[in-house]
Parts: sequence; structure tokens; C-alpha cells
Amino acid sequence: MNKRPDDVAGMFDGVAKHYDRTNTVLSGGNAVLWRAATVRAVAPEPGERILDIASGTGTSSAALHRNGAKVVGVDFSTGMVDRARKRHKKIEFIQGDAEKLPFGDNEFDAVTISFGLRNINDPRTALSEMFRVLKPGGRLVITEFSKPPVAIVRAGYFTYLNRVMPIIADRTSSNPEAYTYLAESIREWPDQGELSQWIRAAGFTRVAYRNLTAGIVAMHRGHKPVDESVLASVAKRKDNATRPIKTIKVATPKP
Repeated sequence: MNKRPDDVAGMFDGVAKHYDRTNTVLSGGNAVLWRAATVRAVAPEPGERILDIASGTGTSSAALHRNGAKVVGVDFSTGMVDRARKRHKKIEFIQGDAEKLPFGDNEFDAVTISFGLRNINDPRTALSEMFRVLKPGGRLVITEFSKPPVAIVRAGYFTYLNRVMPIIADRTSSNPEAYTYLAESIREWPDQGELSQWIRAAGFTRVAYRNLTAGIVAMHRGHKPVDESVLASVAKRKDNATRPIKTIKVATPKP
């Protein structure tokens, strides 16, 4: 979908107050399980520096922080960042753009984003930024809504999105209209295979995914290569992809 970043950020400002409560209800309690699975996949170690993109109210950042890692949360919504700072005073939260992360190269041991890549205007640019700020050998974990591979499950899930979720959101959210966007963004989001291709194209290796809750959610993982020759190859490929194409003028033969 064509997304306007300011509009999406403003929408999240409007749902920040009841965001966690609404998520718990809409997910049928599975949000806690998805968060726990993400933390296990990130496997934070004491002293590591971890970047949590689309950190929201800070719930996922706090879960990573409990293991002794130094967590930095980034979100484009002022309302979300303000709420996260009030709730988790020992964690650093920054308002920032995932397409232009305010960090240097090779700063983080791990980067994670949960249910936020879908809301970014250009997800592939954001993936390249995640690659840039990771240290060689660093790990990426993306948890996002996806497409259930079993047809009957997929049909039931989209029926829930279209008919049931709007009713629940109307009763539990401070901005029910935002959840209309949620349903639309999930329907338009690529499936597990296509997202895996995007992650590989950004330069990550050892890319794999695991379905959660019958594929309603998928957790993708990747690693930034350690081998300098591989990193140089990735950098050259990206440079060629962004380099303007030269126009060659061909002389018209005279009759």
C-alpha cells in the first residue's frame, strides 16, 4: 500500500493509550506468546547492544532488557515514545525513522522489529538500514503478521480481520479506525517467501522463517556476514543498484 509516514505515525499516536490492552484482546492472548518467542530468537546476552525498531510502548524492549542487554528502542510515533519513556525509565527510547536510522555503521549485536516492518513506507530500505547498523555476525529477528499456508485457516483468519476485529477494536481501542488500516495492511503484506527474498536482497545470510499460530504470524531470521569479501560483494551490489543508468547516445546513420 501507499503509506504516508506522517499519517501512520499520527494514527499510532492516537492508539498509544490503550495499545497494549487492545493488542492482547485482538490476538486472543497470543501477543504474549509471540513476544516470548521473539525474545528467545534474539537470545539477548548481558552486555550486548540491541536495537528494537517500532518499539511502541516499550513492552518488547523491556522483555529484551530483562536479560541484561542494553536495549535502544526506536519508534516514529511521538505518542508511543512518550508512553514508553514513562513506563520504562531505564531504557533509552528515540523517535526516529527506520529508513534513516540515527546510528553509525556496525553498532548493534542484534536488531529486531515486531509488527512494525509492515508500517514502514519502504520496508526494503529499512532492511538495508538494519543491515548497516548491525555488527558483522549480528543477528536480525523480524516478527510480523503473515499468510497462513493452509487455505481454510487463511479464509477463517481474513474473515476475522474483516468482520470480527472491527467490532472488538470499536470497544477496546481509543482509535478504532486505526484497526481498519491494520486489516488492510495485513491483507496487502507479502507472504513468508517474498519477505525472505527481501531480507536476502538486503545482504543477510542464513535467512529462515518459522510460522507461529498456524502462520498468522511468521518470525524471520537472518545474519550479517562476517566474511569481509562477502560484505564487500553486498556493498558493491547495492552501489550498482543505486547508481544512475547512463544514457548512451547512438549516432543515427546517414542515408
